[in-house]
Amino acid sequence: MRRVCWLIKWVADRGVALVALLLLGPVLLAVAVVIRRSMGAPVLFRQVRPGFREKPICVLKFRTMREAENGEGRPLPDAERLTPVGRFLRQTSLDELPQLWNVLRGDMSLVGPRPLFMHYLERYTPEQRRRHEVMPGMTGWAQVNGRNAISWEDRFALDVWYVDNWSLGLDLRILLMTIARVLRREGINQPGQATVEEFQGTDGPLASGA
Repeated sequence: MRRVCWLIKWVADRGVALVALLLLGPVLLAVAVVIRRSMGAPVLFRQVRPGFREKPICVLKFRTMREAENGEGRPLPDAERLTPVGRFLRQTSLDELPQLWNVLRGDMSLVGPRPLFMHYLERYTPEQRRRHEVMPGMTGWAQVNGRNAISWEDRFALDVWYVDNWSLGLDLRILLMTIARVLRREGINQPGQATVEEFQGTDGPLASGA
């Protein structure tokens, strides 16, 4: 039965992604034009991140930061590179819309643990790495329970809880909660951070689940 439910999820993901891309086409085009005029090319930000079973995938996002370096040739801090347009895109989650293409391609799901950086893999505990036992998602259980405002350990605990308790009903609940969170613009950044502080690893045991 669980295998049938996963098949339904696989088909629903692609159907919803296709319809969303068609309906949101004008929005995607408008955002692309604004980015091109305010920040120049490229419009899209591409980055390799771990997907299902840690297989590398190329995740798409709208670009939110300008390219700027200090006198030593190193990129400036995120807070200094994040533009007003980029900040608005992050607050409204419009920067994530290109990932509908990732869903349509089969790299991602609408719901699942968020795909993070490849170099985080070596920093996870064995329990935390279990977040890759399912397809990564555009939104997830951690995103609707604090998003970036909670600790990394709590986020990973919520991801693992999702892996162990997944159901079609839970996915629907997460999608509805995501809409509410986006409208309220909750948990966009970690306290005191322009974006998200880098995960450095976990010293202690994984935090408790949901």
